[in-house]
Parts: sequence; C-alpha cells; structure tokens
Amino acid sequence: MSRQLLVMALAPLLGLFILGIGNGFLATLITLRLDAAGESAMVIGWVSSAYFIGLAIGALLNDRLLLRIGHIRAYACFASLVAVTVLLQGLWLDPLAWFVLRLIGGWATVGVYLVIESWLLTASDTRVRGRLLALYMISLYAAGAIGQLLLGVTDAAGQAVPFMVIGLLASLSVLPLSLIPRVSPLIEHAEPLPPLRLIMMTPTAVVGCFGSGLLVAAIYTLLPLYLQRSGLEVDRIGQMMAVVVLGGMLLQYPIGRWSDRHDRQLVLILIGVACAAISLAVLWLPTGPWVLAALLFLLGGGVFALYPVAVSHAADRAPAGALVRMSQGLLLISSIGSTLSPPLITPAMSVLGDAGLFWALATLGAILVMFFTWRRSQRPAPIPVAPFTTNPPQSVVGAELNVTDELVQGAIEHEHVEDLSEVVPDVEVAEPVVGPPREEDTTIAYYDVDAEAGATR
Repeated sequence: MSRQLLVMALAPLLGLFILGIGNGFLATLITLRLDAAGESAMVIGWVSSAYFIGLAIGALLNDRLLLRIGHIRAYACFASLVAVTVLLQGLWLDPLAWFVLRLIGGWATVGVYLVIESWLLTASDTRVRGRLLALYMISLYAAGAIGQLLLGVTDAAGQAVPFMVIGLLASLSVLPLSLIPRVSPLIEHAEPLPPLRLIMMTPTAVVGCFGSGLLVAAIYTLLPLYLQRSGLEVDRIGQMMAVVVLGGMLLQYPIGRWSDRHDRQLVLILIGVACAAISLAVLWLPTGPWVLAALLFLLGGGVFALYPVAVSHAADRAPAGALVRMSQGLLLISSIGSTLSPPLITPAMSVLGDAGLFWALATLGAILVMFFTWRRSQRPAPIPVAPFTTNPPQSVVGAELNVTDELVQGAIEHEHVEDLSEVVPDVEVAEPVVGPPREEDTTIAYYDVDAEAGATR
C-alpha cells in the first residue's frame, strides 16, 4: 500500500474510529436506561428496531444525497444529526420520542458509513482492497470494544454524561475529514440485486444473511437487557459486551479461512450448531463470570462470522458481473433481519422471562442448521473460488470494497466450468465454457476490472 493511499485512508478511518467509540455503547446504554425506567421488553425491542429501520432506509436513499453535496459536507451533515439525536435522548426519556430519534439516528449513521466506505472505495483499486478492509474492520471493532468498556465509566458520572460523551465524539469525528485538502470523488447510485433474484441465485446465502441480521441485532440490543436483569452492574455489562465484540473480531477471520479449505455449507451448518449449543450452555451451565465471558466470546465469534461466510458462499456461485450488486443485495437482506429481530424476539422474553433471549437464539441456530442441511442435500456447495474476506462494510456503496481482484478472478474461473448464464440473466457475464478450461482460455481477458470499478462508482 502506497504512502499516499495510506494517508488518504487514515482520515476516514480515524473519523470512523472516533464516532464508533460512542456508537459502540449507545445501543447498550439505551437498552439499560429503558429497562431501568421500567419499560417492558416489547417497548425496548421496538425502540431498538427503530435504529435498524433507519439503517435500512438510509442504505437505499443516502447515496443520492452524497451525489448531490459530496463526501465531506455529507459526512458533516450525518455526524451532526447523530450528535443531535443522541443529545436529545439525554435531555428526556420518552419511548415514543426515542423511537423517532433512533430512527433518524440510524438513517444518519448509515450515511456516515456510506461516506467513509465510498471514500475508501474511490481512493483505491481492487489490488489493495483486502488491506483496506482489514484496517476498516480493526477500526470498527476496536472502537466498538472500547466504547463498551467506557459504558461503566461514563454512566457513573451522571445520567446525562454518556449521551454528552457520545454527542461530543460524533462532532469530533468530523475533524479528520474536514482538514484534508482534497476534492472527494463522486459515485453512482447503487442498484442492489432484488431479493427474488438473490433467492434464485443462492438461497443459502440469503437465509444466512437474514439469520445473521436477526442474531447480531439481538446481541447488540437485547443481550444488555438480559445481563442487567441477571444482576450485573453497568461496568460489568460493558465488559461482557466488549468480550462479545472481541470474539467477533478475533474469530471471524480464522473461521472464514477455514471455510476456504472446506465446504462452506458445512461451515455454515457448524456455525448454526455452535450458536445453538452456546445459547443452551448459557441457560443450563452454572455460569460464573469467567464461564459466561468465555461463552459470550465464542457466541460473538459464531454470530459475527455467519454473515461473511454466507457472502463468500454467494460469491462462489455468482457470475463476475454480478458480484457487486450481489454483495449490496445481501447487505440489505441482513438489514431487514436486523430490523425484525427485536420485535420477533422480545415476545419470547415476555413469555419465558429473560432466558427467552437465549431460547430464541438457540431456536434460530437450529432453524439455520436445518435449512443449511436441507440445501446441502439439494445442491452441494461449489468449490470455494476466492480467498475469504471479512465483510465489515455497512452501506450498499461500500459493499463494492469486498470485490477484490482475487474474488473476480475466481468468479471468472467458475464461469468457465459451470454455465451461469441463467443464474442472473439480466447481468452480463463472461461467456461460460462448460467443462475444464482450455489452455488457450488462460490468455484471454474476459473481464476488465478497472472498467467494472469505474462503472459502479
């Protein structure tokens, strides 16, 4: 990676890191405050869901605003909205008002991700995207873990202090980007593959991404509620949530690399088994602090690995010309799952008590196992065609960051051995050659990476 590219990437990554520290414990803070105010799990679930509704809406619409006003001004607008909504939540506690504020906050937050990810995308080419994705993931997860650890410190300082700190961090995150003397490039409007087309192409990946959205949203929004009602102090809850985030950060890549050497459908089945088994272990085993931390670490690793492995499985099946739109569509599928998660799981907590969260997680894991097993019996997974990459991008435009040179080359090679012309009929693909690739095919350029990158920005 060149020094110039590293300098250009550091500014948006630093902005993301600063804002991410506050955003990392905001969902936990909101859940704990509503519970302390005596609100039901159902109310907490709907307020939590509002954030993910905002994320889904923003993922579809925010790129239009970015096209009109540019990266830096768009980032300033979105970060300011994040700060305002958080500070207003600190002024008074009302579930209906918080629902609206969380909706706006989710819309603005995905706008921040959109700016940062499209900035990184347009500042690089496919040859260095793997390294940029690694830096992005480290910034995102490290900020989330640090934020969770700050929860107890800021909460002890006063009721309004945590909201003030988050608002300050959101405002400060504007500085790195605004100080760069650079005219930011423009992008084109993203057009993800529609859900029906994705289901036709790869049902396993669609269900995996949807299930990932359900599980991740439950972990972020309802696990703090379970921990608080289990008698843990606020600082200990922050530590446990940080352990979950660290598990997702540290275990995601080893699991993904393992999927490169084995049947990805089998890996997805084992992830579902692990999530169900760990959830039941939390319910049945005598969980002291260290045992609970270990189980949550493993649960975070499994839950956060589900989405990138599912996307990698879809990439094994997708034509080269559909990789970007496929990744964007699967991101929206995951967002829909996140939106539905709290309203679907909180009734179980109302009926079964706080343990209903882990009963729901175990049930979801079991459903995923059954579906993945059935799909594997119907259509075995193709041989992995490209190295696994983590999938931290949060916007449909940033989803193109996942499409590296290696992924494109692997997809082209797959087109040579399997006829994919009917998989995504409305996407132009390299002419498939059914059967082993001929020797002369290795010297023919079927795909222009630079042309594809330019066409999607």
